[in-house]
Amino acid sequence: MRQINKIIIHCTASRKGQPLTVADIDQMHQTRGWNGIGYHYVVYADGSVHKGRPVEKAGAHVSGHNADSIGICYVGGLDGSGNPKDTRTEAQKAAIRELVNELCRKYPNVVEVKGHRDYSPDLNGNGVIEPFEWLKACPCFDVQCEFTSFLPNVNIKP
Repeated sequence: MRQINKIIIHCTASRKGQPLTVADIDQMHQTRGWNGIGYHYVVYADGSVHKGRPVEKAGAHVSGHNADSIGICYVGGLDGSGNPKDTRTEAQKAAIRELVNELCRKYPNVVEVKGHRDYSPDLNGNGVIEPFEWLKACPCFDVQCEFTSFLPNVNIKP
């Protein structure tokens, strides 16, 4: 079994209300030349959690961070005009919190829970990934604010 020490949150960058399934994402990723879906879990708008790539296999979701992480993706992330926005339903928010909590218990070596955007390069070298440095807005919400209250021992700062 591989060592898991990070959980990375993503969005599908799809418009609010646009239904996407694990099979749809798998097909999109294969079209890009990947070996199947890159995320380990996908959370639908109704809050249901679906398995993607087996956790035993490295993901394909953040270059340079796949070997030791689990990728969780929620369906959404864009408003009706196609702009980045936290479109998570209350059911998705609850499901993601529960899944992260469960994974942190299952993998006690987890020391980071971050959003995809938090792995952008620190262009000005100040030690903080700021919005102007994001390569993409994904997951379109501040993971630090979301998880600080119930995962106090995990480093979630960008």
